[in-house]
Parts: sequence; C-alpha cells; structure tokens
Amino acid sequence: MRSTGSRYRVFTDAQWKRIAPLLPSNAGRRGHPFGDDRRVVEGIAYRFRTGIPWRDLPREQFGPWQTVWKRHRRYAGDGTWDRVLAQILAEADAAGKIDWAVSIDATIARAHQHATNTTRPEQDTGAGSNHKNLPWHEIEPPGHGIGRSRGGLTTKIHQAVDGHGRPLAMIVTGGQRNDGAMLIHVLGEIQVPRLGPGRPRTRPDAVIADRAYATGVIRSELRRRKVKAVIPDKRDQIIARKRRGSRGGRPPGFDATAYRGRNVIERFFALAKQWRGIATRFDKLAITYRAGVTLCAILTWVRLLGD
Repeated sequence: MRSTGSRYRVFTDAQWKRIAPLLPSNAGRRGHPFGDDRRVVEGIAYRFRTGIPWRDLPREQFGPWQTVWKRHRRYAGDGTWDRVLAQILAEADAAGKIDWAVSIDATIARAHQHATNTTRPEQDTGAGSNHKNLPWHEIEPPGHGIGRSRGGLTTKIHQAVDGHGRPLAMIVTGGQRNDGAMLIHVLGEIQVPRLGPGRPRTRPDAVIADRAYATGVIRSELRRRKVKAVIPDKRDQIIARKRRGSRGGRPPGFDATAYRGRNVIERFFALAKQWRGIATRFDKLAITYRAGVTLCAILTWVRLLGD
C-alpha cells in the first residue's frame, strides 16, 4: 500500500524500507542533520518524472526545493545512488533474477535550453575526463556531456541491461559520441557485488548489440574476455568479404535466435523516457542527470524484488 499523497510518490512503504538503510545516515556528519529522507527522495523522483524546474516542486509535499536539489547533488557526487543500485543488484543476483545475456545500446535525449547555458567545448567527447579511471559518478565531463549532433544539442545515455531489459550500468556522454567507442566503458561499469564472499561479477555470458558495434576491435575485446558476441555484421562488411572471395575469410559467428532478445533494451528506453526529466535533459550537470537515470534503475529493480 502507498502512503497518503500517493500521486506524488513512486515507492511503496515496503520498497522504501528496502532502500532506506542504504542511504547515508547523520552519524559523524557535521552541520544540519538530514531531515525526512523519504520526502526528499520522493521529491527527487517526482522532479524527474514530471520534468518540472526544481523551484516548482510542491513545497507542501516535499519541503523546500533547495533541500531536495542539494541532497540530489550530494548523492549524485558522492556515489550514493550507485551504491544503492549496486546493493539492490547484489540482492537480485543472489535471488537468481539477473539474466546475464546483456544488451547494450544508446539513446539520445534533447538538451533543453536550461541545460545548455554553460561553457563547453564545441565537440565534447563526453569521456575525455576519464583518464584518471575515476568512477563515472565523480566525473563531470568538460562539456557536461552535451554535444552537437544532427538533432542539435543533445546528450546520449549508453546503457547495459540484462536479458529481461533491467538496467545494470549506464554512462552519459555528448550526443555525437560514437556508440561503439563506448561499449568497453559500459562493460567496465557492470559491477554486481556478492552478498557473501567473492569478487563482484563483471563478465556477462553474452553481449547483444546492433550493427553500430560491429567492429573488429570490439569483437576481439569480447573474445579476450571470453564473452559471446551476438552482433550482426554491417552490410558493407558482408559485401567486402564476398567480393574478396576465399581471401575474405569466414564471417564471424552470429546467433540469430539470441539476437531476437535485443529488443529488451529498446523497451527499457521506452519505459525510462516516461520520466520526462530523462526524455529531455534539463540538468546542467552530467552527473546529476545520470543520477536521475540511476534512480529510475533503482526503482525498476525494487519493483522486481517485490514487497
């Protein structure tokens, strides 16, 4: 059952009890203590669901908008949302609910003018500041993950989902960033801890992707990691191979039956973009926008794990 004011809430009472212990406490913290965590988190979710400006959050439901924004900015920058998602994924994996046939793709979101009034390079790669191998939640790209593509000023979400379309990892870059160039980075973000002893699981059984990822570099890297590649060849690659005859070599193996499952990532994007603050990017900072996508992923998993 949802609490009073359910129109403004996304978490049931049971779902909130699952994530509440994973949020930072006031212990050892200086300054004003955190207030009602649930009210603030519901305010963050409400803002991304509706896409309204932070200043327009209903005060009677969520308190001062400044409190909601500052908490989201803090949780985005210190990795709180990523740690919550990691723990929820660990519980899901222990329950056998993760299908490790992983689909990877990217989707474009138009950047609203409120997100673009910042200084940025004309063509930001969206990944240039990762040379220190920092976690992605600690990285604010030089151009804030906004680039100029055919659709104008856009941002791109590179996403990995399990075989049922449930999110495992995500990276935000400028909209002009090549999908294939980011695949290895997205795979590197898959870190599912064990509830017991042992290293986090990072290697899928298979990677399913479309022709944008059909490069020799990607196939070689997946082969090195002993991950099955379910990626169709590009048409020009097929034509070039046939033109060369016996010198063209054998075509790479392709499991057409497994590839039929790739649509799960398109279905996830369709669901995630029901949150208007994800379908259109209003956030100036890439890390706060990505944190909204992560919060949507957390909600997806807690709904699966049930009450």
